[in-house]
Amino acid sequence: MLPLESLRVIAVEQYGAGPFGTLFMADLGAEVIKIENPHDGGDMARSVGPDYLDNGESLFFHAFNRNKKSVTLDLSKDTAQEILHDLVARSDVLCSNLRGDVPGKLGLTYEHLKEHNPAIVCAHLSAYGRTGARADWPGYDYLMQAEVGYLSLTGEPGGPPGRFGLSVVDFMTGLALAYAVLAGVTAARASGIGQELDVSLFDVALSNTNYLAAWYLNTGRQQTRLPRSAHPSLVPCQLYKTKDDWIFLMCNKEKFWPLLCDVLGKTEWKRDSRFSTFKERLVHRDLITDLLDEALSVGTSAEWLDRFAGTVPAAPVNSIDQALENPFVTETGRLQTLEHPQHGAYRLIANPIRTAGAETPAVPAPVLGEHTDAILAELGYSPERIVALRAAGIV
Repeated sequence: MLPLESLRVIAVEQYGAGPFGTLFMADLGAEVIKIENPHDGGDMARSVGPDYLDNGESLFFHAFNRNKKSVTLDLSKDTAQEILHDLVARSDVLCSNLRGDVPGKLGLTYEHLKEHNPAIVCAHLSAYGRTGARADWPGYDYLMQAEVGYLSLTGEPGGPPGRFGLSVVDFMTGLALAYAVLAGVTAARASGIGQELDVSLFDVALSNTNYLAAWYLNTGRQQTRLPRSAHPSLVPCQLYKTKDDWIFLMCNKEKFWPLLCDVLGKTEWKRDSRFSTFKERLVHRDLITDLLDEALSVGTSAEWLDRFAGTVPAAPVNSIDQALENPFVTETGRLQTLEHPQHGAYRLIANPIRTAGAETPAVPAPVLGEHTDAILAELGYSPERIVALRAAGIV
């Protein structure tokens, strides 16, 4: 049994952050019913490129929406609100990721829905929150990275500011949404009373500055970019040159420095007072960088990784293709194959949560409105009524 098989989630969602959060719930067995507008093509991610399956469906959309169901519903219409209320009465959660002022306008809040299900949990993901001066602002991942300081920390000193190569704020906020949902459901199942929960891209991005914020707020210390992606205080912890490439060493406990010295055949470094602790090594970081570059230059990255394995924390600097073709990925169930009825087999990253004794479902992302008739029938709507709703543009 998957851990969330008893959970039904209504998801009024689009693009990346919200769908990433509900993806985790769907992969763990929750029934996630994705509500999409029948008049505008549904979730905008359905058209996002640059790559598509050979039947024209967006791979970007598939990456965020496997194991979900799609129901079309024009929430701006009163009859659609009645359908939503019927669905809410049979659900545990309503998730949204819309501009902050929109859930209230579409009747997606606990205040609107509690009379139809007092235990419903309403979890909202927005750019800047649903209250305050920016409630009606649109906002996206890269903007958050820029405003809360990520770009000032990424890249080489003296170069232009750099963002993360991935939508890290979207992903983290999606996970925060999933966490909020499960916290809310835990409380609702204990008390019979639901609640409203909010998470925003901005707040999660700001929260992730964590220890850097603690340093500044209490000492005034402003962290800046360091050469070779170095750690602010722990040495050695950065990129180093090998005979053919780069390698990342991360000796973040004192015990790893002497182990590194042994593997490199530089036992004299263990007795050098300049390198005896993190404090001394930080003072002599540039010297250690030169020494390690020289020592590592006699072997390739692959050779050193073989020697370091299980002893010294180290990693290759891979491209995306190298990362995905890594035997540690391909031979250990970290990729998932799905069978699309109009395309055939395609692959995605498997969910990172492993459930003992249960297999993660592998259902392709739904076509727009694929489950509308089945869900409405489950709610007690007759075939004739469903036809009428479709003719009226409600679904």
